[in-house]
Amino acid sequence: MELQAWNFRGRKLRPIVQGGMGVGVSAGRLAGTVASFDAMGTISSVDLRRLHPDLMERTARLEGPEAKAQIDAANREALAREIRRARELAQGRGLIAVNVMKALDQYTTYVRQALESGADALAVGAGLPLDLPELARDFPQVALIPILSDARGVQLLVRKWEKKGRLPDAIVIEHPRLAGGHLGAAALADLQDRRFDFDVVLPEVLAFFRAAGLEGKIPLIAAGGIASHEDIVRLQGLGAAAAQLGTAFAVTCESDASEAFKQVLAGAKPEDIVEFTSVAGLPARAVRTPWLEKYLRLQERMQKHAHEKAHCTMWFDCLAHCGLRDGKAAWGQFCIDKVLGHALSGDVRKGLFFRGAGRLPFGEQIRPVRDLLQQLCGDSMEASNA
Repeated sequence: MELQAWNFRGRKLRPIVQGGMGVGVSAGRLAGTVASFDAMGTISSVDLRRLHPDLMERTARLEGPEAKAQIDAANREALAREIRRARELAQGRGLIAVNVMKALDQYTTYVRQALESGADALAVGAGLPLDLPELARDFPQVALIPILSDARGVQLLVRKWEKKGRLPDAIVIEHPRLAGGHLGAAALADLQDRRFDFDVVLPEVLAFFRAAGLEGKIPLIAAGGIASHEDIVRLQGLGAAAAQLGTAFAVTCESDASEAFKQVLAGAKPEDIVEFTSVAGLPARAVRTPWLEKYLRLQERMQKHAHEKAHCTMWFDCLAHCGLRDGKAAWGQFCIDKVLGHALSGDVRKGLFFRGAGRLPFGEQIRPVRDLLQQLCGDSMEASNA
């Protein structure tokens, strides 16, 4: 039952990736701590100004057409700060990745900022990042890691990237029925599709690699529903090189979210976790807190009255396409940045708390990253940052 180390781009890593979680849940402290134990830590790029009082003071009350440029600038500065913080904590160990959602209005800006600020890797999901090779052309040392959910998506992306002269350095295979936050399926009805199961998708992708002459060139990272050493051993047996966990890291002591946020996720029972359509038009999974309970009751009525708004509620335009702002009746009808901001600060009444569907390694306990990695890797880890 031994885990295999992950030899990634000349680095020997623990086969553990900490997933990117916004708004502000996985920032420099969490990502840097994870990296300090020779794993891959991930900073979520979206609206990181919320972790910086000076930047929030500068931008929180801005309104009007001029607000967006100033908020975007503050978020670029915040991302650069968080990458520096993560590197200081990592002390040269592990890798620091930045997660950027393809669905973001400032997707390109965040990608460029992460590259210029010294990220080791870029992880991109919530859409097919077919343009990522061009955006990162001047930074060949930065690993490019798309997040996909089925073999068809992998084949499409790899073939498109091959024509651009670049292969993914790794691919995250995220299971929509098990993961948290925005999910890699077209609609809620698709979440149960058998094609997403690891024992289906991993062999299919590996078979495609063999047929395409790419065997052994693109490691796969399985994500969703992983809670134990045995889970990771099983996934490595199916051909995954590493495993990605989100919620388990969100409830660690070093998570950048509030203690109340961690308690909500850790205390949630299976019956408390629900799926719905996000304002980004994607299926999503979260804890049924008071805000979400009320929203789900009113969702159908709000969708019937959906209409295009004159401007974004927050004057921010965080998403390129937004159900609330753009009046997309089949999509969510709420301001995602606002409710995720409430969750980050621990406002249980007003916040949206994304969470994976599976159990957590330590149940309701809030434990350090060190304990989590030791549990997952099954060894007596020496603290590299003691």
